[in-house]
Amino acid sequence: MGDDSEWIKLPIDQKCEHKLWKARLNGYEESLKLFQRIEDEKSPEWGKYLGLIKKFVTDSNAMAQLKGLEAALAYIEKAHVAAKTTGEVVSGVVTKVFNQPKARAKELGMDICLMYIEMEKAEVVQDELLKGLDNKNPKIIVSCIETLRKGLSEFGSKIITLKPVVKVLPKQFESREKAVRDEAKLLAVEIYRWIRDALRPPLQNINSVQLKELEEEWVKLPSSAPKQSRFLRSQQDLKAKFEQQQASQGDEVDGDDDDGEPAVQVDPYELLEPVEILSKIPKDFYDKIEAKKWQERKEVLEAVEILVKNPKLENGDFGDLVRALKKVVGKDANVMLVTLAAKCLAGLAAGLRKKFGTYAGLVVPTILEKFKEKKPQVVQALQEAIDAVFLTTTLQNLSEDILGVMDNKNPSIKQQASLFLARSFRHCTTSTLPKSVLKPFCAALLKQVNDSAPEVRDAAFEALGTAMRVVGEKAVNPFLTDLDKLKLDKIKECADKVELPGGKKAGGGVGAEKKEKPASKAPAPAEAPSRSSGPPRKAPAAIKSSGPPKKGKSTSAPAGKGKKGLETKEVIETELSLEVCEERSAVVLPASCMQLLDSANWKERLASMEEFQRAVEQMDSAEMPCQALVKMLAKKPGWKETNFQVMQMKLHIVGLVAQRGSFSKTSASVVLDGLVDKVGDVKCGGKAKEGLTAIGEACSLPWTAEQVVSMAFAQKNPKNQAEALNWLANAMKEFGFAGINVKGFISHVKTALGATNPAVRMAAIALLGVMYLYMGAPLRMFFEDEKPALLAQIDAEFEKMQGQSTPAPFRGTKKGAEEVGEEPDEQQQEEEGGAVDIMDLLPRADISDKITSDMVSKIGDKNWKIRKEGLDEAAAVISEAKFILPPLGELSLALRGRLSDSNKILVQQTLSILQQIATAMGPGLKQHVKSLGMPIITVLGDSKTNVRAAAMATLQAWVEQTGMKEWLEGEDLSEELKRENPFLRQEVLGWLAEKLPTMRVVPGDLMLCVPQLYGCLEDRNGDVRKKAQEALPMFMMHLGFDKMNKATGKLKTSSKDQVIGMLEKARAVMPAKPEAPAGKAGTSKASNGKAAPALSKAKPESDDYGFGEPKAEAKKIKPGAPKKGSVGKKPPVKASVKDDEDRSGPIFILVPNGKEQRIREEKGLKVLKWNFMTPRDEYVEQLKTQMSTCMAKWLQDELFHFDFQRHVRAISTMMERMEEESDATIGCLDLILKWFTLRFFDTNTTVLMKVLEYLKMLFAMLSRQNYHLNEYEASSFIPYLILKVGESKDVVRKDVRAILAMLCKVYPASKVFPFLMDGTKSKNSKQRAECLDELGNLIGNYGMNVCQPTPAKSLKEIAVHIGDRDTSVRNAALNTVVAVYNVCGEQVYKLIGNLSEKDMSMLEERIKRSAKKVQAPPPKQAAERSQRENPPNPTATFIRKPAQVQEEVPNRLNQARQNAHHDQSAPFIPKEFQLDLDMIENDHTRVRELPDLVQHKLDELLEPIVIPEPKIRSVSPHFDDLHNSTASTINFVISQVASGDINTSIQALAQIDEVLRQEDKAEAMSGHIDQFLIATFMQLRLIYNTHMADDRLDKRDIFKLYSCIIGNMLSLFSMESLAREASMGVLKDLMHGLITLMLDARVEDIEDGQQLIRSVNLLVVRVLEKSDQTNILSALLVLLQDSLTTTAGSPMFSELVMKCLWRMIRFLPETISSINLDRILLDVHNFMKVFPKEKLKQLKSDVPHRTLKTLLHTLCKLTGAKILDHLSMIENRNESELEAHLRRVVKHSGNLSGFKSDRGTEKGALRMDDRMSKAKVSDILSEIFKKIGSKENTKEGLTELYEYKQNYSDADLEPFLRNTSQFFQSYVERGLRIIESEREGKNRIQSTGLVIPQHGLDSGSGPLNTNGEELKPAVYYERLKILRQRQGLENNSRQQQGGEEERERPPVTSLLSKPSVASSTDMLHSKLSQLKESRELYQHDPAHSPTRSSSPSANLDDLKKRLERIKSNRQ
Repeated sequence: MGDDSEWIKLPIDQKCEHKLWKARLNGYEESLKLFQRIEDEKSPEWGKYLGLIKKFVTDSNAMAQLKGLEAALAYIEKAHVAAKTTGEVVSGVVTKVFNQPKARAKELGMDICLMYIEMEKAEVVQDELLKGLDNKNPKIIVSCIETLRKGLSEFGSKIITLKPVVKVLPKQFESREKAVRDEAKLLAVEIYRWIRDALRPPLQNINSVQLKELEEEWVKLPSSAPKQSRFLRSQQDLKAKFEQQQASQGDEVDGDDDDGEPAVQVDPYELLEPVEILSKIPKDFYDKIEAKKWQERKEVLEAVEILVKNPKLENGDFGDLVRALKKVVGKDANVMLVTLAAKCLAGLAAGLRKKFGTYAGLVVPTILEKFKEKKPQVVQALQEAIDAVFLTTTLQNLSEDILGVMDNKNPSIKQQASLFLARSFRHCTTSTLPKSVLKPFCAALLKQVNDSAPEVRDAAFEALGTAMRVVGEKAVNPFLTDLDKLKLDKIKECADKVELPGGKKAGGGVGAEKKEKPASKAPAPAEAPSRSSGPPRKAPAAIKSSGPPKKGKSTSAPAGKGKKGLETKEVIETELSLEVCEERSAVVLPASCMQLLDSANWKERLASMEEFQRAVEQMDSAEMPCQALVKMLAKKPGWKETNFQVMQMKLHIVGLVAQRGSFSKTSASVVLDGLVDKVGDVKCGGKAKEGLTAIGEACSLPWTAEQVVSMAFAQKNPKNQAEALNWLANAMKEFGFAGINVKGFISHVKTALGATNPAVRMAAIALLGVMYLYMGAPLRMFFEDEKPALLAQIDAEFEKMQGQSTPAPFRGTKKGAEEVGEEPDEQQQEEEGGAVDIMDLLPRADISDKITSDMVSKIGDKNWKIRKEGLDEAAAVISEAKFILPPLGELSLALRGRLSDSNKILVQQTLSILQQIATAMGPGLKQHVKSLGMPIITVLGDSKTNVRAAAMATLQAWVEQTGMKEWLEGEDLSEELKRENPFLRQEVLGWLAEKLPTMRVVPGDLMLCVPQLYGCLEDRNGDVRKKAQEALPMFMMHLGFDKMNKATGKLKTSSKDQVIGMLEKARAVMPAKPEAPAGKAGTSKASNGKAAPALSKAKPESDDYGFGEPKAEAKKIKPGAPKKGSVGKKPPVKASVKDDEDRSGPIFILVPNGKEQRIREEKGLKVLKWNFMTPRDEYVEQLKTQMSTCMAKWLQDELFHFDFQRHVRAISTMMERMEEESDATIGCLDLILKWFTLRFFDTNTTVLMKVLEYLKMLFAMLSRQNYHLNEYEASSFIPYLILKVGESKDVVRKDVRAILAMLCKVYPASKVFPFLMDGTKSKNSKQRAECLDELGNLIGNYGMNVCQPTPAKSLKEIAVHIGDRDTSVRNAALNTVVAVYNVCGEQVYKLIGNLSEKDMSMLEERIKRSAKKVQAPPPKQAAERSQRENPPNPTATFIRKPAQVQEEVPNRLNQARQNAHHDQSAPFIPKEFQLDLDMIENDHTRVRELPDLVQHKLDELLEPIVIPEPKIRSVSPHFDDLHNSTASTINFVISQVASGDINTSIQALAQIDEVLRQEDKAEAMSGHIDQFLIATFMQLRLIYNTHMADDRLDKRDIFKLYSCIIGNMLSLFSMESLAREASMGVLKDLMHGLITLMLDARVEDIEDGQQLIRSVNLLVVRVLEKSDQTNILSALLVLLQDSLTTTAGSPMFSELVMKCLWRMIRFLPETISSINLDRILLDVHNFMKVFPKEKLKQLKSDVPHRTLKTLLHTLCKLTGAKILDHLSMIENRNESELEAHLRRVVKHSGNLSGFKSDRGTEKGALRMDDRMSKAKVSDILSEIFKKIGSKENTKEGLTELYEYKQNYSDADLEPFLRNTSQFFQSYVERGLRIIESEREGKNRIQSTGLVIPQHGLDSGSGPLNTNGEELKPAVYYERLKILRQRQGLENNSRQQQGGEEERERPPVTSLLSKPSVASSTDMLHSKLSQLKESRELYQHDPAHSPTRSSSPSANLDDLKKRLERIKSNRQ
C-alpha cells in the first residue's frame, strides 16, 4: 500500500513513465481526461507529453497499452505539436500494436495512423507502413496492408501516393500466408477503384490464378469514379463545401470531381520501375549488326527487341544504339530487318519517353524517307516507330524534317508524312500548335490537296481536317483562302469525323487506323484535360465573312501572301498597244491636250500637261484608264523631255494617276524606268520620288522597291543610284518592313558599298541603318567580309540606330488601307510572325551534308588532337555557312559527347561552337534544346571557373534564340538539379532567378524542379542556399504560394518548418508577373534600354526577401501606411497608435561606460568577435541583445523587422534625431555601425542607399564633434564598408568612396590603409580596383606615411596588381604607383620590387604620361599639406632621398635576393628612435613648424659643362664645395643621371667621374653605388627605347652620352671596394643593359660604333672580375633564366649571358673561397625548378644545359661532398632536382674529391688518383677527346686535356691521336700551347683584370673558317695587321687619374665578339691584350711597354711604336 500511495501523489506525466503498470494505467486514464478537457490546441500543457506519446502506444502491458492508445489518439487529435511525433509513434504502432491479438488495439492503432494522415503526415505514415511490410510477423503485414487500404479508401489517391504501394504489391501476392494474400487482393481491388487500368501492367507477372480472381473482382466494381470521404485538416473548408454540394445537387459533384480528376490520373508508366538494358545488349551487337549475313543481323536485332519491350527503360547513353538501328532502317535491303529495327526504335521511344527526345531528330528523317516501302508490315512498323518518337518530342522540333519530305517525288512518302501529321495533330492543343508552326504545314498540305495521286490528296485532307478540329476554323481559314469551296467542304467533313484523344467515337477511314496505334503505346492521359479545353468543335456559319478581311490584312504581312488575290488581278492585265491607249486616252482627255503632247514647243507641251493634270484630277477613279494615260505620258519625247517644268508636271501626273486610279504593275512598268532615270535629277528628283512612293502604295513597296533598285543599278549614273537608295530608306520608314525581300537587296547594297562614288556608298550605309532598325544584329552578318574601314562605317551607322524604335508605318497598299477591322490579337500575331519572317529572310544553308562521317569520327577519336581537329573542321563549316538550317545530322550527338570531354580545352571549344550554332541557326535552334541544350547545363557543374563561365555564356546565347519555354518543359531541368553539384546548382538557380521574372507563362513542368529547389535551400554550400533563396520568389510568382506550400508535405519535419518560413518571407516580395507587351516595338524597347516596370520593381525586393513581410501586395503600399494583414497575423490599429505615442521619447539611451564594457567583453572573449564572412544568426541575436539596453524598443523592432521598408523608416528616424541625440548616438556608435554592416549583406538597393546616406551624415557629425573612432569600432565596420566598394552599381560605389574620404577625418589614414590593402585581395575585380584607387588617393593626400606596415611592403603588394587580368585593376594599380611617384619620385622603383618586363614597361609608360613633375613644394604648400593631414609632421614625410636610412628598401629588380644581402640592407633602427605614427596622427594638440632645410650651392651644377676631351682632366674648382655639402648633393647629382635630357645627364656623369677619379674622394660614393647603377641602367634603357629611335637627336650626342656612361662604369669597377657594393639585382639589370647595348644593331650605324661595342666588352670583363663574385654569379644565373623564359628575346642574348657564365666558371678555382655557395645553389635550384632537366633538353640549343652541368660539376670538383652541406636555403631538399644531381656528380667523382690537397687551386681541384685504373684513364681521355671533337665544347676539352697532362705528365696520348688526321693532331698541339702561354701569363699577373680568352664565347675555336676550310698562315698575318690598326685607332679611351700619376686605361678588347669575326683572330687579339696589360701592371710604367706575344718580336716592337705615336698625336 505504501507503494500505491507513493505513485498516486505523482503528477500525471510522471505516472505515465512509472515502472508499475498500474501507475501507468492510471496515468493514461488521467491524461486521457486531461486531453479531452484542454480546448486550446497550442496550450503549453501539450508540450509536457511530447516525448511520452511513443511510450503510450508501446506499453508492454496489454491493458495499459489499450488505454495508452486511447490517450494517444486524443492527444494526436487535439494537440498542435502532435505532428512532431508522427515517425516514432507510427513506428511503435506498427511494431508493438499491430501484432497484438486484441482487435480493439489494432483498431486504435489504425485510427492513430489515419489521424496522422489527416494531420498532413501521409508521407511519413505511408513510409512506416511500407517498412512494416518487410516485417517477419504476418499479423503486422496484414495490419499494415489493411491500414493502407483504409487510408486509400477514405483519403483517396491524391493523398496516398500509390507508386510505392504498387511497387511492393506483387511481392505480397507471393506470400505463404493466405491472410496476407487475401489482404493484398483487397488492396489491389481498392487501388483499381482509383486508378483503373493503370494497375494492370505492374501486376502482369503475378500468379495467373490470382490475376484471374482480381479481374473478376475488378469487373464487379462500379464504373463511377470513387470520391474522397475523409479530408485533411487543410481541406476542412473543402469538406464542408463538398457535403453541401452533395446534399443539394449530387450531379454537380460528379462534374466537379471529373474536372479535378485529371490531376489524380495515374500514368501506368509512372508506377513501373525502370529497367537498365544497355549492359544487357549483346557484346557483339555492334559487330554483328554490320555482318554480311542477314541472319546474324537478325539475331542481334531480336535480342534488342526483347530488351526494349520492357515498358519503362532506365535512361543512359543510347546514341550508339540509335545510330545503329537508324542505319538498319535507312540502308538495310532486308525488309524484315527494317521492320525489326523500327520496332526496336518504337520500343526505345516508348520506354524512354521524353528522354528519347534527344535522338528524335536523328531518326525521324530516316523513317520518313523509308516510307517509300510498299509492304504493309514495314509501313506499319515505321508508323508505330514515328508515332512513338513523336510522343517524346514536339511537332516544332520535327517540322523541318517533315516539311523536307512533303515535296518528295514518291507519293507514298508524301501520303505517310501527311498521315503522320494528322495523327500528330490529334495530340496537339492550341498552345502546342501555334500559327507559326501550323502555317508552313498548311502551305505544304495545300500543295498536296492538288496532287495527282488520290491517296496523297486524301491524306492531306485528313491532316488539314485534324488541324482544323484541334485549333478551330478561325485559325486555319486564313491559310485556306485559295481553296475552292468543294475542297474546303471536304476538309470540314474530315474535321467533323476526327475524334481527339479522350473522345468516345473513333475517327473514320484511314484516320481511325492510325489513331489506334499510338493509343496502344499508352499516351499520357494527363494531356486529355488540356485538349478538352480546346476551341469549339463546330465552326460558326459566319466564318466565311471573315475571309476577305483576313485576305486584305494579309497584304501587309511580311510574306505578302494575303495580297495574292489582288496581285493576280493586276498581273493578268494585258499590255495595251499604243493605238488602243490613244483611243482610250482620247475618251478622257481633251483633244487639244492630245495634240500638243508631242509638240516641239515646250510651252505648248507645258500647257498640254496642265490640261492633262486637270483632267486626271476630275476623272472618276473607276473609269480611269491608267495604262493608257501613262503610255501617253511616255509618248515622244516621253522621259527624254528636256524642259524641267514639263518634266516636273509629267512626274506629278504619274503620282496622281497611281494614287487615284486602279494602278497595276503593268502600268507601273511603263513609267518606272523614266522615274528612276530622273530620281537623281536636281530639279525633278523630288517629283520622281513622290511618283515612286505613289506607285509603292498602289503596287506594294516590296515589288516597287525591287524594280527601282534593279533599274538604278542597271544604269551607270551614280546620282540615280544614290537617290534611289535614299528613297528606299525613307520608303521603308513610311511603309514598314513588311514583305521586303532582304535577299534581293543585299547584292545591290554590296554593289553600292563597293562603288567609287562616295554618295552611293553613304546612301547604301544609310539604307542599312534603316534596315537595321527592323532586322537588328543579324543584318551585319551579311557584310562581315567587307573591308574593315567600310565595316567600321556600317557599325557606326548601326550604333546610331541602337535604342531607336521602329517608326509606325503610315503608308500601305490602297487595298490594305481601305480594309478595316482587324482584331487586336490577330494584329499581335501578325507582328510576331513578322519578326520570325525577318529571321527567315536570311539565306540559311543546310550543312548536314557537310557533316561527314569522317568529321564525326574525328570528333569522337581517342586522341585529343584528332578530336580538336574534328571540332575545328565543324567550326569552319558553320563559319563558312554563316546562317544555317536546323538539321545538323550526326554533329549534334558528336558535340554532345565532347561536352563531357576530359580535356577542358575541348569542352570550351565545343561550347564556343554551340554558341556559334546559336547565332547561325536562329529560332530553329529550339529543336536542339533537349539534345544539345541540356548538356550545356551539365557543364555548369564543372569545377573550373572559366569553363562554367563559357557554359553560361553559351546557355544565354541559346536562350536568346529559343526562349525559356523549351528549357522548362519535361524532366530534364529537374534531373540536372538532382545532381548534388554545388557549382551546377548555384549557376542554374541563378540563371532561373534571372530568367523566370521575364516570363508571362511557364510550363507546368516547372513544378518538377520545386523538390530540388527545396533541397538547395538546405544545401551545405552557402552559395547554393543563397541562389535558391533568390530563385524562390521567382518560382512562386508562376506556381503560386499554395502549390509550393503543398509541395513541402514531402519534406522532413525540421526541413519543412524552415522551408515554410522561407516561403512566407518570399511571398512578401514575390514580384508581379510581367504584363503582356503592347506590341513588338514596345517589347524590344523595354528589353533594350530600360527593364520592364514589373521587373525593375521586383529586382531589389526579390534580392532581399529575407526581411520582407509575408504578403505579396506589401510592395504596393506606401511605407507609412499600415499594411494589410498577412497570413496568420493582422496588425491591430490600436497597437500602431500606441507605438506612435511611445515613439515620442528618445531613440537612444546613453548608458554610462556601456561602450567600454562591450569592448572589454569582446576582448575577454565573453561575446563573439564581430568578424565573419556572412552574418550568422548568432551574430544577429548577440547584436539584438546588446542593443536592447541602449535603444528604444520600438526602434529595435523596426531595425530587426523582416520588412525592408521598416528598416528604411528606422534609418529615417535616426537621421532626424541625429543632431539632437548626438551624444547618445556616439555612445551607441559601435552598435549602430555593426547593424549597418548587416545591411551591407542585404542586396536591397533601397535600404543600401538609405544606409549610405545615413553614414555620410553620421561621419560629418562625428567630424564636427572631433570624435575619433576607436579600434573596436573601426575593425567591426571598415572591412564590411570596403566590401561595398566593389558593388556593381555606380551610385553605391560613389557613396562608399565619399564615406571613405570622410572616414579619414575621424580615423587615422595610416590605419585605414591596411583595411584597403586587405580589400585588394578580394576576388571581386571592381573591389580590387576601387581599393587601389583609394590607396592612391590616401598616398596623394597624406604622403607615404600612410603606407603600413612599411612603404616597401605595401608598394610591392600594390605593384603585383599591375599584372592583373582585369583592365580596371591594372589601371588602378598603375595610377596608385604614379601617385607614389608623384610623392617620392624615382624611389618608387626600389619600393615596388621585382616586376616583369611587361609590367615595368607599362608602369614606365604610365609614369611618363601621367606623373607630375616632382618638385619640392614651397614652404607655404608644405605647411598647408601638413595641416590637411592627420599627422602634421613634415619630418615624417617620405623625402626623396634614395640613400636616406628610413627602412629597408629593396631595389625594384630582385627584392627576394636583396633580403639575403644583409650587408646591403639598411641598418636596423631601434624602437626609441622610430616614429610613432599612430601617436602622431592622433595627437592634434601641438602645432609644429617646419624646420629650415639645408641649402646647398647647386646653382653651379646647372651651368653648362664643357665636355671633357679624352685626356687628363683637371679637377673641377667646385668639387670641394660639392663634396663638403654631404651625401645629399651626391643623391641630387645621381638623380640627374637618369634625366631625359642628354646634356643634363652628361653633366651629372662628368661630376661623378671627377669624384671617382680621385681616390681620396671616391669613398664618398660608398653607400650610393646601387643608386648610381640604377640611374645608369635607367639611362641606358632610355637611350635604347627613346633616344635611339628619335631621328631628331644628333647621334654624336648619344655616342657622347654612351661614352660618359661607360667611362664612369670603368672608373667605378676599377675600384674593387666600390664595385663589391653593387647588389645582385642591380648587377643583373646592369648586365642586361650592357648586353642589350652590344646587341643593338643601331649602334653600329653610329660613327665609331664598333669602338663603343669593344669598350662595352671591356666593361663587362671589369664587372665580372671586380664585382662581388656571389652577386655577379647569382645575377648571371637569374638573367639566363629570364632570357630563356622570355620567348620574345634574342637568342644571342642568352648566348652572351652563357659566355659570361663560362668565364665565371673558369675562374672558380680562384674565387671559390669568396663565394656564398648556399645562395648560388639556391639560384641553381630555382633555375632547375623553372627549367627541369627535360624542359632544358627541349630547348633549341643544348648550351644552357651544358653550362649548368659544367657549373655544378666544377663546384663539386672544388668542394667535394661538402657541397651537399650548402643546400640549407632550399626548402624542400628532397623534392629538389639539384640535390639528386649533386649526389650523382659527387658519387661519380668520388675518387677526384678524395685526394684534393689544395681546394683553392685549380690544380688541386683536378688532381686524380695516381692509382686510377687504365680503364678509368681510358674513359676520361675518351670523354676529353670527344669534347675536343665537338664544335661547341672544343675549348673546354682542350683545357681539360691540358690540366690532365699537368697532373699526369707520363700520360700516353698516342693511342688516342693515332687514328686521327694530321690536321686534328696539329690543332690539339697548337691548342695546348696556347693554353700553356695563357697560364704562364696569368701567373705573372697579380691582378685578375684580364680580358677573357674566347673560351666558350664563340661557337668554335679551331683553325677553321666559316666554310670549314683550313686557314693558312697568310690569313693570320693579314688579320694581325688589321688588329694592329684597330689597336691604334681605339686608343682614345678616357684616361683616369690615379693619385698624382697619369695612367692610361687598359685598351679596349673584345669579350663578346660578333660571329663574323674568325675565332683565331679573337684568340690572338685576346692574347695580345693580356700580355700588354700584364706588362703595364707588372712594371707600373706610365709609358707603354713592349707586349709579349707568340708572333715575332719585330712585329711587336712595330706595334708598340705605332701605338705610342697614335697616343702622342691624340694628346
